[in-house]
Amino acid sequence: MKRLGIDIGGTKTLCIVIDDSGPEPLVVDERRVPTDPNGDAARIIADLARSFDRVDSLGVGIAGLVGRDGSVAVTTHLPGVHDLPLGRHLAATLGIPVAIDNDATCATVAEWRLGAGRGDDNMLMVTIGTGIGGGAVIDGRVARGHHGFAGEYGHIVVERDGVACPCGRRGCWEAYVSGRGLAHIAGATSSEAVVAAFADGDKAAALAVGEFAEWAALGLHNLVNSLDPGCIVLGGGLGSRPEIVAVIQERFVDGERGHVGRGLPRIVAAQLGERAGAIGAALVGAGD
Repeated sequence: MKRLGIDIGGTKTLCIVIDDSGPEPLVVDERRVPTDPNGDAARIIADLARSFDRVDSLGVGIAGLVGRDGSVAVTTHLPGVHDLPLGRHLAATLGIPVAIDNDATCATVAEWRLGAGRGDDNMLMVTIGTGIGGGAVIDGRVARGHHGFAGEYGHIVVERDGVACPCGRRGCWEAYVSGRGLAHIAGATSSEAVVAAFADGDKAAALAVGEFAEWAALGLHNLVNSLDPGCIVLGGGLGSRPEIVAVIQERFVDGERGHVGRGLPRIVAAQLGERAGAIGAALVGAGD
């Protein structure tokens, strides 16, 4: 059967069709289109779905708060969308099963089923980019929480009265562990400049990356103590960079030495890259 997954990003929307009729899901079609933040989201998604040859289900990944019933409370990339029953509307319009989920949860499903977390039924994914997103698989089931909002790790407070976060609070984890956070730590104009300087052996950049990794490890310790995963997959523009992952791994292990008797989870870089959200959306649409 053909499953369409749509991942709505800030500037582009990625559509992927997988065929899950064989022993392993295979990508059989892929398309990128610009994201229109001001358009009618339901109409745009429906038109995209109709542009593909017959598909049997649709999954959509969106950055923001997505309820268990497929309603979108608020989303980062579509500022005009508030409390929209998107899943119900699309299912009625298209006449196929439709699932709407958080984009990081979709990426988690993809990495669990087909990527770096494959085979580990207690797995966390933490995406580090503009902010922090995430998802969890607990005992072989995707954790969504009572409202469907589980995995908003970025707003765990790691420093009371700390750095201001766009959410309105202070000291949120993503205020330190994000592109914005790394630039702030380094006193630089962008995280890209810091990472480039780090790769060139710049000592100041190395110190900044080290501090960034300390904050990353602190939050990961909190997640490990709460959920006891066997594997943590790091994704996103910063989180999946091998040189950054290596420093985070080092700081994490250093901070865990005092926990006698507990094995450490694997910390690994995501494998599916920018396609993870769309692949995961297709899998979620298929009922995974």
